[in-house]
Amino acid sequence: MKLVFLGTSAAQPSPERGLACTCLVREGEVFMFDAGEAAQIAYMRAGLGWNKRMKILVTHLHGDHCIGILGMLQTMSLRGRTEALEIYGPGGIDEFVRSNIRALGFGLTFPVTISAVEEGEVVGGRTYSIHACAADHSVAAYSYRFDEKDRPGRFFPERAREAGVPEGRLWGALQGGDAVVVGGRRVEPSQVLGERRPGRRIGVSGDTRPTARLAGFFRGCDYLVFDTTFLDDAAGRAAETKHSTAAEAGRFARDAGVGNLIMTHFSARYRDAGVLAEEGRRFHGSVVAASDLMEIEIA
Repeated sequence: MKLVFLGTSAAQPSPERGLACTCLVREGEVFMFDAGEAAQIAYMRAGLGWNKRMKILVTHLHGDHCIGILGMLQTMSLRGRTEALEIYGPGGIDEFVRSNIRALGFGLTFPVTISAVEEGEVVGGRTYSIHACAADHSVAAYSYRFDEKDRPGRFFPERAREAGVPEGRLWGALQGGDAVVVGGRRVEPSQVLGERRPGRRIGVSGDTRPTARLAGFFRGCDYLVFDTTFLDDAAGRAAETKHSTAAEAGRFARDAGVGNLIMTHFSARYRDAGVLAEEGRRFHGSVVAASDLMEIEIA
């Protein structure tokens, strides 16, 4: 599992940064959080694949977070995508996407479902779920949390061989937590796996002020991607525009017990996002300033 940052700028692009777009890639599936203008260009450069299982989760309907959906859809169709795509976002997301597809006059080569988000579970899967919580921004906005369910333990090939399980499909079944039958004998996953590992939790704030409600929502996340638009000397501007400063993000991550804070959504006034990370590190020990096309492996 990894995070791939396709755009890390706030409001407007810069020569170094595209607009908001963060992807979580897990087991062949792509979860795209926001899609600012020209997201498809960064997506192509990242080489994530045009026909993958995919969900796009929009935090709010400001243009720098959603206009890129249209380019993604058109490019996917031109690339011959056939896999269904799911889009989630605040009320109005369906009208925004479908009316613009009609206005621009391009057809799709794949089915698209569009769902309005409310607080609570957005997606429930066999091995993960995604939840939403209201953010504090200038328009209706949501933050998202990806919760991975507990995973099977480490696979020990030598134990599988001792149990007489041939390498290949049956090994995959055991690694996935399913029992197999070999020569009339049932081999349980517990015979070849270590102790189960806790699932990982990834939070994505979108644009927001830090709030107690969000702190509870993100509590204990292994990784948190958080709005860090300004340095603390622009705290008044941050409050006025409903964004967060680097110091606020650092304190928020510390108080929420977050393992790793990843800053993004930087104002174009900062050429070097490292200064924001430095400010955040005054409050939290693990802080990274994201950059476009940066990849972070999730341990």
